[in-house]
Amino acid sequence: MMMKGKVNNDRFKVSKHVIIVTFFLFLVLIIRLCYLCVVDYKVGDSTISMFIKNRNTKEEVLMPKRGTIYDTNGNALANDVVSYTLVAYLSDKRVNSNGDIDYVSDIDDTSDKLASVLGVESSSIKEILTNGKNNNKYQVEFGSFGKGLSELAKEDIDKLNLPGIGFTKDIKRYYQNGNFASYLIGYTVTKEDDDGNKWITGEMGLEEYYNKELSGKSGYITYEKDKYGYKIANGREYVEPATDGNDIYLTIDNNIQLFVENAVRSSEENSEAEWTLMVVADAKSGAILGYSSAPSFDPNIRNITSYLDPIVNQAYEPGSTMKIFSYMCAVDSGNYDGNTTYTSGSKSYTSEADGSTVTISDWKKEGWGTLTYDQGFALSSNIAVANIVESVITKEDLKSCYAKYGFGKATGFSLKREDKGNIDYKYQIEAATAGYGQGITTTPMQHIQALTAIANDGVMLRPYVVDKITLSNSKKSIYTGKRMVVGTVASSDTISKMKELMKSVITGDETNSTGYAYYMDGYDLIGKTGTAQIYDYTKGSYMKGSSDYIYSFSGMFPGDNPEIIIYAAVKLPKDTTNYIAPMVKEVEKNITKYLNIENSSKKNDSYEIKSYLNKNTKEVESELKANNLRVLVLGDGDKIIDGYPNSNSKLYDNDLVILKTNSFDNKKMVDLVGYSYKEANNILKLMDVNYSIEGNGYVYEQSVNAGDDIGNDEIIVKLKEKW
Repeated sequence: MMMKGKVNNDRFKVSKHVIIVTFFLFLVLIIRLCYLCVVDYKVGDSTISMFIKNRNTKEEVLMPKRGTIYDTNGNALANDVVSYTLVAYLSDKRVNSNGDIDYVSDIDDTSDKLASVLGVESSSIKEILTNGKNNNKYQVEFGSFGKGLSELAKEDIDKLNLPGIGFTKDIKRYYQNGNFASYLIGYTVTKEDDDGNKWITGEMGLEEYYNKELSGKSGYITYEKDKYGYKIANGREYVEPATDGNDIYLTIDNNIQLFVENAVRSSEENSEAEWTLMVVADAKSGAILGYSSAPSFDPNIRNITSYLDPIVNQAYEPGSTMKIFSYMCAVDSGNYDGNTTYTSGSKSYTSEADGSTVTISDWKKEGWGTLTYDQGFALSSNIAVANIVESVITKEDLKSCYAKYGFGKATGFSLKREDKGNIDYKYQIEAATAGYGQGITTTPMQHIQALTAIANDGVMLRPYVVDKITLSNSKKSIYTGKRMVVGTVASSDTISKMKELMKSVITGDETNSTGYAYYMDGYDLIGKTGTAQIYDYTKGSYMKGSSDYIYSFSGMFPGDNPEIIIYAAVKLPKDTTNYIAPMVKEVEKNITKYLNIENSSKKNDSYEIKSYLNKNTKEVESELKANNLRVLVLGDGDKIIDGYPNSNSKLYDNDLVILKTNSFDNKKMVDLVGYSYKEANNILKLMDVNYSIEGNGYVYEQSVNAGDDIGNDEIIVKLKEKW
């Protein structure tokens, strides 16, 4: 029994020693691990911290493609261009997903084959590969001849099936037409984060305003990586694809924009002005068709001299073009009599501020003797307006009218930093000068908006430039631009009178009007000229030079039923030559021909389009035809889902109305032969197909015959003057 107890005690002693030794070893291990964490011990050619960090997963950002900006006809104005940089992998440990080698093993063969595609000496490529191999480089690039490769060049290299040859992708924003509407379209810059991820972001114009819509959403790829940070072949991988940015289609018509650009450039060169501008709008919808200011810039190289666009970002004293709206206010008051007479020349006021005498005068300081108010408009008499603002309407009435017409506040046009101008004044003398466009500030875009009221029997429309926004992949529309009524700001009778007054400016001669230089036989332009003084804030006074003015023109055509609105201006030309009339007339002639605008006066009553959405197709068609309108019905459905023109538009005999029904199939082509450019364009837009239009006049040929399947091909429509 004693022997047995002794044995058990020995066993206990042995176990105790094992426990102590085990504890000691465990303690050493803990201390060692702590030491390694502190000193970052080396393992091979890497440290522990690097090993832990890299022997893990890696996440890379997948950048989306930025949306494309198109004109109304589908011509790309701004889009992403992809280029590639050639990369050669040299590490002999690199394999592909199939376990095959994925590095450059045969330098001579690789050099010879790449040289044939890149157009360089094989020896140049061989030198780069050899030096990289000798210096144990994991990968190398090839300098200038390996950068900026096109998609075609990449495809040619891919066809060589060379092990270890790959590419990195670079995306650049490209503007096909250079300085074409550059202040409107704007530009982008490429930014990069700390991880090397690059993205494109808008910094001016529509690129900036619609940056969120154009940018899309980035994705990512997560994969296992080795201690060097490189992807492990056949490792786990997860991909969240990027969502490309949406595409934007503008109301800008490429052809009209070209007319405007050419006219503005020519005027700029001849006048040597500080700036020159022109805006053209669809009178019936408010859609901007042409938009240009000079000096401009090329967004591809960003040779910008000024970051302020005078069309939207720089309010200035408008001068006598403001008389349109001063007179409109007076006529709409019901107190205006155009035959009322006054003495032109000058008018004195006693200052309400300090009691001093202040005298204002006509641009022809001696005046024209006794005039009627109507004559005063045609001759652009400041004193006529001064008297009107005193005897026909009050200074408060005038300010209220200006606000109602949209002055003094932003239009909401699709550009950031829109200047709202200033129409505030206090004293009677200030109201008088405001009446002829001095002492207040406005923008050209505000004038475009206010002019739409004259073109639409008093209904004022908001200018817009985005026709639609579509998903880049499906092309499904997620936003559609449309005619937006701001409000009815004047009566139909008032508008008739304003058209009469604006016509007298153009049709008179140099003895009784200021706009005789704008007259062209066979054309029906109405409008108002403007000459605005420029305030020099450094001197605290107006500039005194003979040509130290902003010259402008506000108008529309045809006069009785306007389809096009034009605003043009020139600041500080080299002399007093009328540089605006030639460019306005040039654009008017080109647009009239391009859109086949009828210039002869239409004597019949107009017909106002109603909203026909969800109305019975046959009933609406019968009503329209009964009012001497042409009707094109797309599809044979019983309900109308879309159409052109928009509701509240004024139409006249033989004008076209397009009705899109609930059964319309845009896979079948319609017959466009005989339609004008504008009509064909509106039909194709409603069809929601890919198309282009060539020439002027009327359709005589279409690439897809009526009734045939359209497919995915672009429809080409050709026009000529006579068919």
